[in-house]
Amino acid sequence: MIRTTFFAAVAALSLANAATAQTDMPFALDWKFEGPAAPYFVAIDNGHFEAEGLSVEVSEGAGSLDAIPKVATGAFPVGFADINSLMKFLDQNPGAPVTAVMMVYDKPPFSVVGRKSLGIETPADLAGKVLGAPPPDGAWAQFPIFAAENDLDMASITVEPVGFPVREPMLAEGKVASVTGFSFSSTLNLIRLGVPEDDLTVLLMADHGVALYGNAVIVNTDFATANPEAVTGFIRAVANGWKDAIADPDMAMDALIKRNPAADAALEKRRFEMAVDANVATDWVKANGMGGIDADRMAQAIEQTKSVYEFVNAPDASLYFTADYLPTDGSLTLE
Repeated sequence: MIRTTFFAAVAALSLANAATAQTDMPFALDWKFEGPAAPYFVAIDNGHFEAEGLSVEVSEGAGSLDAIPKVATGAFPVGFADINSLMKFLDQNPGAPVTAVMMVYDKPPFSVVGRKSLGIETPADLAGKVLGAPPPDGAWAQFPIFAAENDLDMASITVEPVGFPVREPMLAEGKVASVTGFSFSSTLNLIRLGVPEDDLTVLLMADHGVALYGNAVIVNTDFATANPEAVTGFIRAVANGWKDAIADPDMAMDALIKRNPAADAALEKRRFEMAVDANVATDWVKANGMGGIDADRMAQAIEQTKSVYEFVNAPDASLYFTADYLPTDGSLTLE
């Protein structure tokens, strides 16, 4: 009787452990813990990842290109990266096990931010001026398309390679006339540094002829093949995190400040809301839901990329994005 009871207890414990087992999915961000990162922390705190049977730890990154090799090598199963940089990575590393599975920045925040007092108000004003550009920056990677679409001669612009930490300070000090960067990041960083807001010119590349997509959730394809339900659950949890954060930005900032106590909650709330308004909750997303892409627009994006980048291999949209893991239960509806 004792023996039977013992094995019954062991069996019950094993079943309980199986029921509570979670899949580890560490998530590599593109950048620091700033306002637009808050939805991922909300997804943790509000139990969305846990409800999908996932254990998620978010790690900050060092630029739009940073997460791609991390995911491709399997160091992280999922990450957040610029899909245009992913195209080039896959062209240069054919067969690498990485692709995008959820578009987040339907309208990319790539921009040139300049100062009116230094003569920058239109794209044409960049000629003859100094542009500060961090080499790993996603906006800088797309600048040649912006230049081509606006008939700018790249040779007429003095490009100063700068590090991310000194990008906005150099503009604030007048050492460069403009910088490439994400609209919501560079703009608010400059305001924090004391540059008057009315002295800033934000040239959003999407408003000046650039038809590219922005940052997406990327996945290691070997992991995704082995864990398709986990990837779908991750996407659903991320969408729910964004919806919760949009509904209650103050709550979202509380989640952010828990991870980055040095952050300015008011500033990061504004950064988050700028990202939502300009990049995430676009008209297309409101009509079609988060996560997906339009095939015709993606084809146009590839053509624009071809105009400034020589593909070694024939570009193939199916290598860069797949909708196979997107939830079909309506959870991606933003409103």
